Amino acid sequence: MSHRAIRITPELVLRAYRHGLFPMAETRAGDRLYWLDPERRGVLPLDGFHLSRRLRRTVASDAFEVDADRDFAATIAGCAAPAPGREDTWINPEIVRLFTELFHLGYAHTVECRLDGALVGGLYGIAIGGVFFGESMFARARDASKVALVHLAVRLRLGGFRLLDTQFITEHLSQFGAEEIPRDAYRAQLVPALAAPARWIAAPARAALLAELDALSRRALS
Repeated sequence: MSHRAIRITPELVLRAYRHGLFPMAETRAGDRLYWLDPERRGVLPLDGFHLSRRLRRTVASDAFEVDADRDFAATIAGCAAPAPGREDTWINPEIVRLFTELFHLGYAHTVECRLDGALVGGLYGIAIGGVFFGESMFARARDASKVALVHLAVRLRLGGFRLLDTQFITEHLSQFGAEEIPRDAYRAQLVPALAAPARWIAAPARAALLAELDALSRRALS
């Protein structure tokens, strides 16, 4: 009997996401990937995103230089690096290879925050149809990952996305309104969202960005 390993391709990863699965390694040094399909899935409703007035001021102040899709390699490396309270990650070389290929194919995207030209925070994920599958984020400066997440939400709302999948829930995500829903409820949202016509907006106009920030702030207060 053959035990030849099946090489995972970007196409296989996209197919898995469309069926509600996602890959993870056990550790950064691990040489195997596992397909996860949690009983409860983390989602961040785009129409219920919580934006505090303090963070809205920070985002609007342009304290950070924010870009999208500028340096995927540096962003995924930042997400994979150890950090206080996170000594290891699930982003192994195989994950880096696959998502770098997906970036070049136009499916993987980043939001990146810089201070004085240095990358200090960001996130990356996969866009398929009207779904953004968030993968990981990091911060080396206060509020950097929060600002990146707000910018992501703005881009998704402007682009007509229906679902922001966070995979799991963390305290960090919960403050923005992320919640866990049962697997069946997740798939009920996933199917129509995949079919939704959406587009990734790498650089929204300043006026559109501010209008979305105002809309999110009003919703948080209501």
